[in-house]
Formats: sequence, C-alpha cells, structure tokens
Amino acid sequence: MTLNRYRLQHLVKQGNRSAKKAQRLLKRPDRLLGLILLGNNFVNILASSIATIIGMRLMGDEGIAIAAGILTLVVLIFAEVAPKTLAALKPELMAFPAAWVYTPLLKIFYPIIWFVNLIANGLLRIFGIKAHEHQHTTLNKDELKSIVAETDSLMPEKYKNMLLGIIDLESATVEDIMTPRNEIVGINIEDPLETIIAQLKEDQHTRIPVYKVSIDRVIGFLHLRTILVQLFNKENFSKQDITSNLMTPFFIPETTPLHKQIQDFKFDQTRIGLVVDEYGDVQGLVSMDDLLQGMVGGIMVGDSDIKKREDDSYIVDGSVTIRELNQVTHWELPTEGPKTINGLIIEFMETIPQEGTSLLLHDHPIEIITRNKHAITQVKILAVK
Repeated sequence: MTLNRYRLQHLVKQGNRSAKKAQRLLKRPDRLLGLILLGNNFVNILASSIATIIGMRLMGDEGIAIAAGILTLVVLIFAEVAPKTLAALKPELMAFPAAWVYTPLLKIFYPIIWFVNLIANGLLRIFGIKAHEHQHTTLNKDELKSIVAETDSLMPEKYKNMLLGIIDLESATVEDIMTPRNEIVGINIEDPLETIIAQLKEDQHTRIPVYKVSIDRVIGFLHLRTILVQLFNKENFSKQDITSNLMTPFFIPETTPLHKQIQDFKFDQTRIGLVVDEYGDVQGLVSMDDLLQGMVGGIMVGDSDIKKREDDSYIVDGSVTIRELNQVTHWELPTEGPKTINGLIIEFMETIPQEGTSLLLHDHPIEIITRNKHAITQVKILAVK
C-alpha cells in the first residue's frame, strides 16, 4: 500500500515482472487487504491458541497470563512493528517478493475472500463507498509543483525553476510577463528625422514599435536590421523609408494565456505584439522571447533582480514579477491582481511607502530599501522564521 504508484508504473513499463504482479494486486485493494488480513488474523489466533495451551500445561492457569504477555511482546516486535516499519521504509523490498506469494494465495482462497469482501463492501455501500470503483491516485497541478520543488538533490535549481514555469504556464497570461507601457522603447514618427536616425543607431532591440505622438497610436513594427541596411546604403534616407518598411501591428488581449499566445505567434508567423486592455489602450509589449522567459521562469531572471543573502533574506528589484519571485523562492504570493512586487506593496499600503518602511505582507516581512517618485525600486524580504 505504500508503494509509489508512479514509480511502480515506470517499472511496469520497463517490464519488471514483480512490479506487474504488484500493480495487478493493487487494482483491487479490497481483495488484497482481504487476503492479507485473512492470513494475519488466522496466524495471530492460531499463535494465541497454541501459546495458551503451552502456558496451561507448563504453569497451569497462571501460565495463561504469562503466555499472553510474552506472545503480545513477540508479535508486536517481530510480526508488527519491525516488519511494517521495514515495509514503510523499503516498500519495494517487501512488496515485490510478497506479490509472488499473494498472487497464487489469492486464487486458492478466493471463495473465502470473495465472501468476506461481499459483506465488507456491502457495509461500505451504506456510506456511499464502492470498492470496485477504486480510482488510481492522480496529482493536481499544485501537488505536482510541490513534488518538483522538493527535488533539490535530483536536478539543479535552474532546471527545477524551468519545470515549475512550464507547469504553471496554463494559469499565466501575457499580462504577467509583458514589458509594461512605461518601459516600451519605440519611435515617434513625428520626431525630427535626425532624432529618429540617432535612436535607430543606438537601439538594441530587433523590432521596434513606431507610433504617432502616443504609443496608443502605433502604426507598425520596424525590423531594425532591415532599416539599418537602407540607412547606411541610401543617400536620401527619409521617414518614407521607415513607414514603407513597417510590419502590421499585432494586438493581444491582456488576459490571453501564455500557451495560447505562443500558438498564435506561430500561426501568424510573428514574434512581437502589443498588449491591450478591454478599452483598446496599450498596456505593454510582449515578444516570443518574453513568452519563452515566462516558460522557463527564474532561469532567466537576472542575478541582480533577485539576490539571496547569507541570512536567507532576498534583495528584490521592484519590477520583478510576483510569478518570477514565486518560482525562484517557492513562495505562494498572490498572482491575482498586481503583477510586480512593487504593485503588490503599493496596493497593500495604498501609497508609495518611504525608504526604511517595514511591513508584513502575506506573512513575509518586507523592508523598503529604495524608491523614486513613482515606484518602489528595491526591497528586502526577510526570511520567515
């Protein structure tokens, strides 16, 4: 009963004959328990009867109590505690050899076991429990995340965070990983041509949004590599060269799940889009690289963004998303609502707290280290004792 069902299934797929027998037995635990308890009770009662007879013949009526005490101690140590502790610690060591014994015994004593189970299962039906409808244990998403989070000795931290990110992929949306509106680097086509050219030469992004006056009026995306070739090879470079090379902007609802957006990018053969809210206003920008980072989570979070200290506290950049922080630290900060640690603190405090302010947020002691006029830039999250 203590066998790891998933390891057992793995061994069955590998062709382990003992595992196959154990799996067949576990498909009907009522019959297996009936067989085990039938043998267990028969042996205990038989041992008790024999001990009573021996005690009476050796010491008379007083021998009954002595025999009962000795038998209880012997059975408790050698037939209950020791073997069952061993079975709990090393289930395969005990279960696989036992499966070869139980299988034929189940056939031999099947009529008795069937009769016992008939009565026992009938009693269970009164409480709405049907033994023959026993279902294999399945893992939900949170349980699977807990198992992965505890595999410290089996895989490096960065790969563990990657798996956690993939498991959590379905519940994450583009809003969780997008570049926020105020950090979008774009070209205002209304700017002087000299300013635009200087920006093109210095920009490190592959694709740049081009807009008129406001980012809400995006007219397209510009591929930097293509336009730079024209910039350096054409004598009379103009804004017309920019607008004629624009790609149609791709708009994404902010509630779109990450896994769906990956499929949409692949279907539309594009790699970047603007995230919009229900009113059509631009809230941020997301690229295929952002989606991949959302999948692998903390493996791509910069060391300067989330830094663990010797006292187990963390120095965290205010722009780090709560989802990334949860993946790195294995905490369970709420992801509904604000998406960054800065937003979560501001929502809780209902103001931008001053430097040095301390607060307890979802059982985590937090100290504000630095801030600017508009946001918290760095916090210290103390270890929970």
